[in-house]
Amino acid sequence: MALTRTPRSSWVEEGLRALAAGGPDAVRIEPLAKALGVTKGGFYWHFDDRRALLEAMLDTWERTLIDEVIELVEGEGGDARARLRRLFGLASTSRELLKIELAVRDWSRREPEVARRLRSVDNRRMDYMRSLFSEFCSDEAEVEVRCTIALSLFVGNHFMAADHGPRSRAQVLELVLRRLEA
Repeated sequence: MALTRTPRSSWVEEGLRALAAGGPDAVRIEPLAKALGVTKGGFYWHFDDRRALLEAMLDTWERTLIDEVIELVEGEGGDARARLRRLFGLASTSRELLKIELAVRDWSRREPEVARRLRSVDNRRMDYMRSLFSEFCSDEAEVEVRCTIALSLFVGNHFMAADHGPRSRAQVLELVLRRLEA
């Protein structure tokens, strides 16, 4: 009889789901094993301890939100405005990734290493957006303003409860995007 191990990626994915649902305190080995339908002993084939799992989760979060997004955006080509549209579209499509993003941001307020990772991710996001905005906007200050507005909107939009008169939130976000592309 062959021994089947739960893949490392399954532990990381389940850890990210737990993080999104309940923050870092919800990332515990026994509940993760139960959710995966396995014993907690399998955890130790892949990780030395919980801290190693948390690091792997942050690595996956960063790779998914930066490297994979940039690959998707760049993979379809087009000019900078088309790539920005794809970037903004991807940023607003995954509710699960948003929950993870918000959980990491909250976690970073209490954990200096997570705050360092978040700063690195946000800096990479800003660098990528700078490269795109700079293709059609030569004013460095204006590029910085546009990048700051875009990142602020990505993070803050989910906390806003404001109405927009006769316009929907989607309509207002489209207007913002057009202004950023101008």
